[in-house]
Amino acid sequence: MDRNIRTVDDVLRLLDSLFAPEADRWTAGAASWWDGFYADRTKPVPFFVSKPDENLVSYLDRGLITRGRALDLGCGPGRNALHLASLGFEVDAVDLSPAAIAWAGDRAREAGAEVRFHCGDAFSLAGTELGGPYDLIYDSGCFHHLPPHRRISYLSLLDRSLVPGGHLALTCFAAGEMGSELPDSDFYRQSRLHGGLAYTPESLRWIFSDLAEVELRRMRDEAPESPCFGEPFLWTALFRREAQP
Repeated sequence: MDRNIRTVDDVLRLLDSLFAPEADRWTAGAASWWDGFYADRTKPVPFFVSKPDENLVSYLDRGLITRGRALDLGCGPGRNALHLASLGFEVDAVDLSPAAIAWAGDRAREAGAEVRFHCGDAFSLAGTELGGPYDLIYDSGCFHHLPPHRRISYLSLLDRSLVPGGHLALTCFAAGEMGSELPDSDFYRQSRLHGGLAYTPESLRWIFSDLAEVELRRMRDEAPESPCFGEPFLWTALFRREAQP
């Protein structure tokens, strides 16, 4: 007879286990799936390009975020981490996939960029390898792969790692364009995430209601010759953690 629920982490792990193993995209056990995804670097995946997100470039150009310490969540091949490092940010970048981290490391060496890459689960590494605190936490496509209960872990990471006055910037699937629009409870009944969760502006504002909204809009489409990456099926959001009085 098991009686093994005592803490919030115990509950989160139990909810993790309700999903079929092949649905996992967020725990360390998903590393092999992501390794397969990143194995062929020539695959025509839009975000395999070595270009930063257009919204990140826009935030920097307009002075909405300023240079400091940055954490890139789900960094993949490192395109946004490298851009931040090129502008003088002190950058930590984390991904579950050893293949993605290896590719990002190759890009960093080619560019002569200094980025601290970490392979593993950001929730487990927060407070240890990902020491923080950070002036910017950047997330390009990690958040929408989390099951609903792991939003708790995500918000906890922000509480622990984002400085007062710091910013969270993210891109995620836009409802009506890409990602599943099922109610949260249905994912547990079906034991899968249907490739990722779609969000509306209202849902993002509610989830991150402890932060101040700076900007929330569609990502702009970018032509192939553009120096930036952009896809209009994504929301881009910038929030600020208010300084304590």
